[in-house]
Amino acid sequence: MDLSICIVTLNAKRVIENCLNSISNAVGNLSYEIIIVDNHSQDSTVALINDHYLNTILIQNTANFGYTKPMNQALRLAKGNWLLQLNPDIVLSENSLLGLMAYAINHPKLGLCEPKILHENGDFQKSTRRGLARPQAVLSYFLGLSALFPKDKRFTGYQLNHLDENEIQIVQGISGTCMLARKAVFDDIGYLDETFFAYQEDSDFCIRAEKAGWEIHYNPHFTATHFTGQGGSKSVAYLANFEWHRSYYLYYKKHFSSDYSFLFNGFYYSLMIFKCIFATVKIAITN
Repeated sequence: MDLSICIVTLNAKRVIENCLNSISNAVGNLSYEIIIVDNHSQDSTVALINDHYLNTILIQNTANFGYTKPMNQALRLAKGNWLLQLNPDIVLSENSLLGLMAYAINHPKLGLCEPKILHENGDFQKSTRRGLARPQAVLSYFLGLSALFPKDKRFTGYQLNHLDENEIQIVQGISGTCMLARKAVFDDIGYLDETFFAYQEDSDFCIRAEKAGWEIHYNPHFTATHFTGQGGSKSVAYLANFEWHRSYYLYYKKHFSSDYSFLFNGFYYSLMIFKCIFATVKIAITN
């Protein structure tokens, strides 16, 4: 089998139908399977899949196990030579997976690849491709310096704003939103790190793949549209906020903390805690 498409759902009824309907036009003549792991949705996601998408493999979890563990459930079942991690709020463009696969196969050092991800309004989603999330890059992003100086490499290390979004690039990270991976990468470095409940598991996987000698490519010749904010995380806003900030802590501690002093690490962790509290208050006010 050419391709295994792996999707995790949580209260995704309003988006999963468009996602699944876009797949047949995106794969062309590829042989493929679709594996969906549902995190105990409380809407009619499961009923929709059971009624209208009988050719999918559906696993029903008894609780919300986050993103990483359920995605690993799907990845471990996959039979394809290539594995695609796909968000349920993504709509794939015509022949996008067929073209991306053809490109990837022709680059034997390529381990991970992603198309150009667009917002619903057609704008480029800048988190599609990434550099390493070291403190300077992260602080430049959150302080707005990368937006003020989009061509200055000193401030654009996180989302690589200085690079042309319409050119193919070898990068250090891509989003798990629509991540195509060679099966051999998983055989080489293992699956996603389940220490991450959700978020930053993709960045961690990219670092591990690059350290093992695999290339990570961003290819904007093929596109997908991300209907951001309409996935399942919105239905568990407080949990999503906490796990988002926790994932940055885990990612930094695992990969970068040994490069910095005890005092700096304490300062950096304090900033993460403050930002998490601020975001929590914002959710409380706006909900």
